Amino acid sequence: MVSVSRGVSSRRLVQLKELIHVLRGDLDWIVMKCLEKDRARRYETANGLASDLKRHLSNELVGAPFEDSNATSVNGDQSNNDAIDSGAAYVFVRSGTNWIQRAYLKASNTDSGDGFGWWVAVSGDTVVVGAPIEDSNARGINGNQTNNSGFQSGAAYVFVRDGTNWSQQAYLKASNTGAGDEFGIAVAISGDTVVVGAPGEASNATGVNGNQANNSTPGSGAAYVFVRNGTNWVQRAYLKASNTGGPSPGELYGDDLGADHMVAVSGDTVVLGAHAEDSNGVGVNGNQSVRTAMDSGAAYVFTGFGAATRLALTPDGNGGYVINFKGVPDLTYRLQRASGVTGPWDTIATNNVPASGLIQHHETSLLPGAAFYRTVQP
Repeated sequence: MVSVSRGVSSRRLVQLKELIHVLRGDLDWIVMKCLEKDRARRYETANGLASDLKRHLSNELVGAPFEDSNATSVNGDQSNNDAIDSGAAYVFVRSGTNWIQRAYLKASNTDSGDGFGWWVAVSGDTVVVGAPIEDSNARGINGNQTNNSGFQSGAAYVFVRDGTNWSQQAYLKASNTGAGDEFGIAVAISGDTVVVGAPGEASNATGVNGNQANNSTPGSGAAYVFVRNGTNWVQRAYLKASNTGGPSPGELYGDDLGADHMVAVSGDTVVLGAHAEDSNGVGVNGNQSVRTAMDSGAAYVFTGFGAATRLALTPDGNGGYVINFKGVPDLTYRLQRASGVTGPWDTIATNNVPASGLIQHHETSLLPGAAFYRTVQP
């Protein structure tokens, strides 16, 4: 409902975080959900609407993002409601025909208005919880959660089960954390791969692992792919549309890539929706450049982001390395190298992937110290 609530927020002249508190318990959230332009965001059935209306009339909360306790982590004290709209998530398990609550999940940095639980995904014994209005300025995995200068930058939290016990495994932030990005408004998980949407992200990059630094396309949106090896998480990819777009004339926001309901992952494949994309293209891989069909929407399919190794270095016996990686046939990849993980990155080879999907590069001019390698598109 963020796309609608943004409009209400601008008309009421309040920030989104303040708006959530203003609307808590009144009918606006229910009405906005009824009026959503995107069918996937509306009530699926009349019973769903009736249920929320009944909760409203009973002065009950409609969703866990508005839960108020100041507890942190797993199974904390639920009785202190000093952290208004901090949010929570609840894990239930089934035994036969009976359901029981197994865990009460809170953020490790619970704070008022963070919206923890706005979106939840589960795969096996792993749960991912989004908090799109969380404010820390941390970047990457398990960073500093205490500095709240990244207003509404957002976060996601990974919890895992061992037997009957749940614990937090990771605190995820974008690699380019920015105020208003709403990272965590949508999350998805498949096995050891997590995808997090950030529809407010504003870079003008396109494709995979592009330049994150130029924030000239507000509301274009992005998504981030994280993979797990053992108990450790790393960011595998930064995803942008192939035709990244900011606001067209008459619009307040851009394409909103990665908004709620618009992130999915299955195995090695990621699908992202951009409900406000404006091109007049039709079908598959049509013309993306003519933006005359306002808010017609688009979806983007990415592959090759599973947890398996995608780039491998093997010594050649003469002081160099043979670098092998797997890509998507017919796509172009640039192999890049840097002396540090944050760059700067230099392109050392450009390859069009053959039908086999396998690319090999012989690296003979080595850097004097440590070297890091990555692939980017285009």
